Order: sequence, then C-alpha cells, then structure tokens
Amino acid sequence: MTVATHDGVGLGPWSEDDYFELGETPNRIELIDGSLLVSPAPTVRHQHLSFLLTQALSGAARREGLAVYQAVNVRLKTDRIVIPDLVVSEVAITESVVEATDVKMICEIVSPSNAVADRVTKMRLYAVAGIPWYLLVEKDESGFVLQLLHLQGDHYAAVAKASGDDVLHLDEPLVADLEVGELNNAAG
Repeated sequence: MTVATHDGVGLGPWSEDDYFELGETPNRIELIDGSLLVSPAPTVRHQHLSFLLTQALSGAARREGLAVYQAVNVRLKTDRIVIPDLVVSEVAITESVVEATDVKMICEIVSPSNAVADRVTKMRLYAVAGIPWYLLVEKDESGFVLQLLHLQGDHYAAVAKASGDDVLHLDEPLVADLEVGELNNAAG
C-alpha cells in the first residue's frame, strides 16, 4: 500500500468529499483518518475467490434478509472508509457507501501485499466500528484457511477455523457451510 498525494501536493488531509471526488479507479483507495491508502486491483485468483465466496453465501444471506456485496465502500466513521472484499449487510445498498451499523459480517481475503492491513489494522478498525463478525481467508502451503471471528468487547475472538477438506459451519450472522476443499479446487 502507498499513500496518495492530494492534487499532487502533500499528503492531505483528505476529507470524504475529496475521497468521493476521485470517482471510480482501477485501484482500491481507502480513506483512513485523512490519509488515502492505495492498493492495486486484486489478482484474478483473489477476485475469483471473492466471487466463489459471494456465491456460497448469497442464498443463505437472502434467507436471513441479508445481502452479500463485493468490494463496496464501508463507512466505519466519518473520514474512515474502507473497501472489504465482501460485506454481508442487512440493507440493500442504494448509496455509494454502506454504514458500519448496517454490516453484519466483513470478509477479507489476505494477499501477501496487504497481510498486515487485513490481520491487524483493518481488523482493529472493524472492531472499533462494532462490526460483529469477521471472516478472514488466508492461503498457506496446503491451501485456503478460513477463520470466523466474533466481536468480543473491543476485539475479535476466533469462533471457528477450517482448512484442507474441512467445512466451515456458520450459524451467525447467517447459516451456511463453506467447503474449503471446493474453494481450493476452484480457486487454489
């Protein structure tokens, strides 16, 4: 990740108005307390995995009156807008940003270039914003590892973990089974 400059001069601070004036871009640009964090577009494998997870969760989400979205703006608080890989929300998105209070679960797919952001920085920001569930997807030498975390006070605690040919069973915020072996076969 790199920090963008404002109008080619200096580092900001950036406001939400400045942020939204950027318009659509091939990069993922997130606003964190007046600074812009810029990441290149995800790899094809990363995008494919995001698509597969969206498919796997969408039916269960609909049954619970929820919706699954890929790479949407989430306002954690004023001047703090991030773009998670997946968002499970209780409202249909009609604006350019989803409020953290409407988010039931965030999913981040860890890439080598953003591992610290997903495992530490963004996890902490999501906890402070009160997002109840966090699905973290990582790849190790044996394939994908899915870890479901639940907000406990001001931090996340692991609830379930699956790898190899295991199935990650979700009971909240929706009821679904994520088959890690299928993800490995399709996107590994």
